[in-house]
Amino acid sequence: MLSKEELIRYNRQIILPDFGIDGQQKLKAASVLVIGAGGLGAPNLLYLAAAGVGHIGIMDFDEVSLSNLHRQVLFNEQSVGKNKAQVAKDKLTELNPNVRLQIYEEPITAQNAMEIIGAYDLVVDGSDNLPTRYLVNDACYFLEKPLVYGAIFRFEGQVSVFNYADENGLRGPNYRDLFPSPPPPDMVPSCSEGGVLGVLPGIIGAMQANEVIKIITGIGITLSGKLFLYDAQDVSTRTLNIQANPDNPLSGVNPTLTELIDYEAFCSNLVEAIQNEITVQELQELKKADSIHLLDVREDYEYDIANIGGQLIPLNQVVDRVLEIPNDRPVVVMCKSGGRSQNAIDLLKKEGFDNLINLKGGILAWQKEIDHNMDTY
Repeated sequence: MLSKEELIRYNRQIILPDFGIDGQQKLKAASVLVIGAGGLGAPNLLYLAAAGVGHIGIMDFDEVSLSNLHRQVLFNEQSVGKNKAQVAKDKLTELNPNVRLQIYEEPITAQNAMEIIGAYDLVVDGSDNLPTRYLVNDACYFLEKPLVYGAIFRFEGQVSVFNYADENGLRGPNYRDLFPSPPPPDMVPSCSEGGVLGVLPGIIGAMQANEVIKIITGIGITLSGKLFLYDAQDVSTRTLNIQANPDNPLSGVNPTLTELIDYEAFCSNLVEAIQNEITVQELQELKKADSIHLLDVREDYEYDIANIGGQLIPLNQVVDRVLEIPNDRPVVVMCKSGGRSQNAIDLLKKEGFDNLINLKGGILAWQKEIDHNMDTY
């Protein structure tokens, strides 16, 4: 039953045609797990809590950083350095004390996914990496849980609903019907590498929350079997139909997956030994011996924020400036987190270089493991 306070709080929803008290009570009885409290997770959490979803799980092991604030609207400068899930819980409690909030200050893994996801009615994917995306999809498929998917990059976003059972109990497509296997890691740069317009996750996250509310209350038509595409630059949209993929290893003609796997290995082993890697600890020792050349392929402004010395040649200039790069000693190539440096190595190998080593984790790893006082962005 709804209290008098709840009837007043949710009045503008309750008076909607086809929504009513019944829809509000369904929201109150529902449980939703939001994986990731960042760019996509923040608007999801705000709108789901405000709408009156009774039980919300918040899963995020990361800490708030200053570079999050232009898009992760749950946080402010006082949040920097604190766990995102805990800060989100505190903010959402202030927004709506009627909602029960449970936090998980840990990453989702093949070891904990089935137990955690199994406790909720449906899942929102607010993650930003391929291993988590495939893991969550597969766990939801095995547990028969609807999954509301969202993805953002630069100016573009995507939304869909996977594994949704219609009124006849037939389940719609899942993520692997679109992408049975992940592309090579260097083909999917993160927002930290490729950038993202600050308002974009708000738009896409709000659309995800809308799908959640439709699934719970039964109003409207969900995006099951469809992929919604949005471009913020020209406000264009497209909706693509998703068909069952016979090669889907979960639900295809000859399924090969019957349990969760090692998703980090699955997503990284698609390419043959991309190149040699070096850890930040190993680089620290080599720098002392002055036996290597360090090449930083970030942009000028990034180098000004934080650097560990070395030669700066932005990625889009490396091919034109190959004569400036030594080929008579090991060259450690670095960027923010390892993606652009990998691309630089691929380009330089085509120019005949065979002395290139990628810095695993880039400047972010150096800040985390070597120099905790270094500025990050």
